[in-house]
Amino acid sequence: MMNWRDHIHSDPGILGGKPVVRGTRISVELILEYFADGCTLEDVLEAYDHITAEDVRAALTFAQEMVAEEQAVAKKRAA
Repeated sequence: MMNWRDHIHSDPGILGGKPVVRGTRISVELILEYFADGCTLEDVLEAYDHITAEDVRAALTFAQEMVAEEQAVAKKRAA
């Protein structure tokens, strides 16, 4: 699995600390919104030609790991 930390980071001075593609103001949230709206990887890359397919995959991996982490926390609370 890819290391999303090579591509995604948070800085309180950039978009209020939202996770973004490193070196940009493109948030993970924005990338997820594109996919939720039915866009393709190619659509995202066309809209933001300064990010790469690997950056987008890193954003998706980050989101997947955050969901898995949240599920683990919820499971512990329910136990």
